[in-house]
Amino acid sequence: MFSNILQVLFNIADIAVAGRFAGPLALGAVGSTSHLLFLFTGILMGIGGGVNVIVAFYIGAKSKESMDLSVHSSFLISLIAGLLLMFIGLIFANPVLVLIKTKPELLEGAVLYFKIYMLGIPGVAVFNYGNAVLSAAGDTKRPLFYLTAAGVINVILNLIFVISFNMSCAGVALASTISQYISALLVMAAIFKGLGNIKFSFRKLSLNREISIKLLKIGIPAGLQNAIFSVANTFIQVGVNSFNAIMVAGTAACSNLDNIVYSTMNGFYTACATFIGQNYGAGKKDRIIKSMIIANVYAFVIGAIESTLMYIFGHQCFALFTTDPAVIEAGMLRFGIMFFSLPVASFMDNTIAANRGLGKTFVPSIIVLIGSCFFRIAWIYTVFAYFKTIPSLFLLYIFSWIITAIAEMIYFFKQYRNI
Repeated sequence: MFSNILQVLFNIADIAVAGRFAGPLALGAVGSTSHLLFLFTGILMGIGGGVNVIVAFYIGAKSKESMDLSVHSSFLISLIAGLLLMFIGLIFANPVLVLIKTKPELLEGAVLYFKIYMLGIPGVAVFNYGNAVLSAAGDTKRPLFYLTAAGVINVILNLIFVISFNMSCAGVALASTISQYISALLVMAAIFKGLGNIKFSFRKLSLNREISIKLLKIGIPAGLQNAIFSVANTFIQVGVNSFNAIMVAGTAACSNLDNIVYSTMNGFYTACATFIGQNYGAGKKDRIIKSMIIANVYAFVIGAIESTLMYIFGHQCFALFTTDPAVIEAGMLRFGIMFFSLPVASFMDNTIAANRGLGKTFVPSIIVLIGSCFFRIAWIYTVFAYFKTIPSLFLLYIFSWIITAIAEMIYFFKQYRNI
């Protein structure tokens, strides 16, 4: 849970430093890239989720040889994915940001920030791989320590680059990129040292066909699920961009509060997939349903508490990003809707994780495509197009989450009965 929050804090630190020390335009420029960045990092998170499930399955099945093959094959897949996404991001940064109607006054800073951030994507890929392997073996503490160290370095470099060198958007992006590689190196050093039967060696690197296919069957659909969310959210960003730059900056700041709550809840989804993967591998059916229910309860309760506290202390939270009262009020307008919507997402996301733990990702991805992509796009061109207000835009989240959750649960329980 805390590891997820720290990953989000990379981007939050960028936005906070940009907003506080470089002004509202820098805040809007960096914030305008958030949904697009998640399109790339979400794919890597999906692949990391696939690594987690595969390694956890073989740990539960007590198959050391297959576990060893999965650890080394998944490293190559993760690294290749990171490099590929980096090149795609560098090539298409400008046209995509123009396509989503980024404000002209924000475009130059947004493109610069995004391109520099993309240089760190291979580091994100390697860290997600290492985090997935260690988490599958039950070690979630060391990734937290490594991210804490990298996060502190990120904040220090942000302040140095922006305040001392006046680098604005470029400075915060460069700080994040450096920090991402530091976290990747630290987590790989832990896997080199070894944990139980898991020990990494460059001499064992190979793409085992069977393991790679299994991993990609889980990782790619899971990554595409995240990408689908990002595509749908990019349409939402187009809606946000139809308002003035103050509203863009306010919603950008608010989206980072959303991400803190979401990432906290996501820690339990990862635990859900890991527990289900291990128990599925060990043939313990009764623990599968218990893992799903317990994880959902934790995620919903902590999401409700966290989002409510953030809403109560909303003005203080937004003060981290900006001192402009108009930007703060714009952010509160969005968060007034999101604080009661976010806990509802647990029913959808936790069930998706449960399906992933069973190795089922294709049908859940189709459900997400319909319920959380097509539905949102349709909402934007109907409900939002009619009212053209911030509430009419952001209410689409809770409705799409409810619809998708119902469908995902029906599919999960059908698969569970067939085990």
